Amino acid sequence: MSEKISSQIQFKNHRTFNYTLAGRPLVVESGKLAGQANGSVLIRYGETAVLCCATASPKPREGIDFLPLSVDYEEKMYAAGKIPGGYLRREGRPSEKAVLAARVIDRPIRPLFPKDLRNDVVLTLTVMSVDPACPPEITAMIGASIALSISDIPWNGPVGGVLVGLVDGKVIINPTDEEQKRSDLSLTVAATRKKIVMIEAGASEVDEATMFDAIMYAHKEIKDLLNFIYAIADEIGKPKFEYPTCELDPEVFEKIFSFCEQDVMFALDTDDKNVREERMLPIVDGILEKFGEEYPDLSVKLPEIIYQIQKKIVRRWLLVDKKRVDGRRMDEIRPLGAEVALLPRTHGSGLFTRGQTQVITAATLGMLSEAQMLDGIDNETSKRYMHHYNMPGYSVGEAKSNRSPSRREIGHGALAERALLPVLPPEEKFPYAIRLVSDVVSSNGSTSQAAVCASTLALMDAGVPIKAPVAGISCGLITAEDGSWDTILDIQGVEDFFGDMDFKVAGTHKGITAIQMDLKIDGLTPEIIKKALAETRRARKYIIDEVLLKAIPAPRPEISKYAPKLTTLHIDPEKIRDVIGKGGSVIQKIVAESGAKIDIEDDGTVIIAAVNSESAELAKSAIEAIVFEPEVGAIYTGRVTSIKEFGCFVEYAPGKEGMVHISKIAPRRIEKVEDVLKLGDIVKVKYIGLDKKGRMDFSIKDAK
Repeated sequence: MSEKISSQIQFKNHRTFNYTLAGRPLVVESGKLAGQANGSVLIRYGETAVLCCATASPKPREGIDFLPLSVDYEEKMYAAGKIPGGYLRREGRPSEKAVLAARVIDRPIRPLFPKDLRNDVVLTLTVMSVDPACPPEITAMIGASIALSISDIPWNGPVGGVLVGLVDGKVIINPTDEEQKRSDLSLTVAATRKKIVMIEAGASEVDEATMFDAIMYAHKEIKDLLNFIYAIADEIGKPKFEYPTCELDPEVFEKIFSFCEQDVMFALDTDDKNVREERMLPIVDGILEKFGEEYPDLSVKLPEIIYQIQKKIVRRWLLVDKKRVDGRRMDEIRPLGAEVALLPRTHGSGLFTRGQTQVITAATLGMLSEAQMLDGIDNETSKRYMHHYNMPGYSVGEAKSNRSPSRREIGHGALAERALLPVLPPEEKFPYAIRLVSDVVSSNGSTSQAAVCASTLALMDAGVPIKAPVAGISCGLITAEDGSWDTILDIQGVEDFFGDMDFKVAGTHKGITAIQMDLKIDGLTPEIIKKALAETRRARKYIIDEVLLKAIPAPRPEISKYAPKLTTLHIDPEKIRDVIGKGGSVIQKIVAESGAKIDIEDDGTVIIAAVNSESAELAKSAIEAIVFEPEVGAIYTGRVTSIKEFGCFVEYAPGKEGMVHISKIAPRRIEKVEDVLKLGDIVKVKYIGLDKKGRMDFSIKDAK
């Protein structure tokens, strides 16, 4: 008899930590999976499970002046019990939602790394199980923070994050999937114990006071969560590794700064980005000529030195002199312009100009069947409204070929989409799929919010009956070591580059529809957030009233003559197969002959899309002929198509024939049908009903 042998691996460092977040269990396991990463945890929130791994290279990367951080958010289709679509049946490039989740997690984490760290850092967040009641993006954010906190990677965290909803006027932390569908707000907040480090929101015109209160409510919840994360780090966290500093030699920096300070000030003092860059070229050459022999490795470090020199001057101007490089006041918007109908054959188009930033948006209307199909780990399977954003190299004067959309481009398109979604008409009132494409043709900061404004123009030009116009604006921030600060309205590129914040807010007169906040510092106080919300509200109201509505005061009463016109009719669902035909032969013939597009839904709703009324009517008549059923007692006009000994056949509707027995042709007895009728005669027939054999029975004599 064989002996049963069993073994059980013992994980000596395995630890489990438990917490309750918004009434649901949050469980963190360490020491069991991915032991070779610098830090790793398996985090479960309800039945959502995410494996979070933080790794860093042992040595810094040479020749770079930034932190090489990558955040990879991976959606495994098995997490939702699905097999991936497509030929290969395996996960491919990240979905749009995965890219957006990675960006949301990256933004609060990145500013908390040491400024001079140059080691490669990779966060890999793998969604392995999805519970619709427990958002995987928030679970991954918390898990990433814990993985970094317990690792030996230098980082000034932790951070915590929550999702906030607003259902029936009540603020809810981490709303379930069903609650999110009813919520007027989808707000993601990340924070440290003292400050807010990331805000991203989509909202149904929520006012600033409600938005601010929701952010503060989230921060209160996050503080409790952070106590849990700190306890884990205190218990199992590793000492942080040492790394070689790449900070500039202060003595060298000051010597070069003194040499070129006045020249750089002159170069920066213009509202033209191109002039600024041209003025900087001889300054760089002069520094190399003056100090090249004294410092042989200067050419390698010079880009960072030039950056720090410009940063020092711009920040000094903003903080001390309240001076901006283009001469504006701190709360002044750049010159604005708006136009519509630039592109004659598109369904709608709009151009929005803000200083040297220009965005053209084109709107395209299509049938609902042209909505985007989604293959993801959540329950959303299609998207009727699509917004795509492109920023080619020529927009910033770079000789760069276009490639597939970057994460930034995907993120900016999604932000504009989120901003406009609350004002779009519902499918029932406007049964079109809508695609907007925002092309940045010139960039000097705040292109995502220019895309929002251009898109409002394009939608109105296309005749889309939006609820209200939406405008977007960005607010910057400048801070000093003593804690003083000031906001900067409508930041341009150089202020974004050297400033501390890019606080983007889009909305209508009534309220906010979208927020996205990028930070370079360790967080914001409530006072800064409140002022940024107030400043952006004032600015967007001005843009709507003085720019957008003066370009086009209301949506056009009719859609473009080049857009498909929709005709809707309802047929008996039992007749759908007759309209489609075997292998689609019937409907394909109708489409080919009419030139229209046809959608048929399961409930018998037929939507015909055609550019002209003749095409639509031809398709409609063909379908009606197929599904036509005569009413008992009704009289129809038809043509005699066939004569037999027993009677004749009459085409009472296109493609539909009925028999008239010889006894029902005339009020008197006739010997032959030909005595009364001939082929092609137009006659009136009355539908009597079905005969004993189930055939349709018509009468000519009773129709008179």
